[in-house]
Amino acid sequence: MKWFPLLLTLCLSGPALAAVDTTAPRAPWTLLDQHDKAYTLDDATRVLLVARSMSTAKLVNATLSDEPEGYLDARHVVYVADIEKMPSVAKMVMVPAMRSANYRIVLDQTGAVAERYKGDRETVQWLDMEGGQVVRERRFSDADALRQALVQLQH
Repeated sequence: MKWFPLLLTLCLSGPALAAVDTTAPRAPWTLLDQHDKAYTLDDATRVLLVARSMSTAKLVNATLSDEPEGYLDARHVVYVADIEKMPSVAKMVMVPAMRSANYRIVLDQTGAVAERYKGDRETVQWLDMEGGQVVRERRFSDADALRQALVQLQH
């Protein structure tokens, strides 16, 4: 019995807990998409894709460009583009260009939402969600691998 506290301490301090903080408070957020329509994170979201740079946004676009309208919605996937670091002049050109996409791009103008999920700018962050909470994280730097992961989601 005296080993139980030591065992519990070792289990709770291991590196597996550092990957995703599932104890973080679940605070829904609302952002506008490329059509200025509000989107609020809800419990139905299964996957949150986060792109924090132009290169990762291009990777998502390459993955989705041939998919039909409603592809992400049918899989309960939400795509967030962190455009905080995009220069104002570029936003004036890029945001209207995003309107031609046949999928919703939720725009994080201030980076406040993307910051909650602690990703990097080199990969697309894939967050498995349950009840509005992150339960697992994956990262993609290849369009084919991202495409395969989306195909594997049952809709």
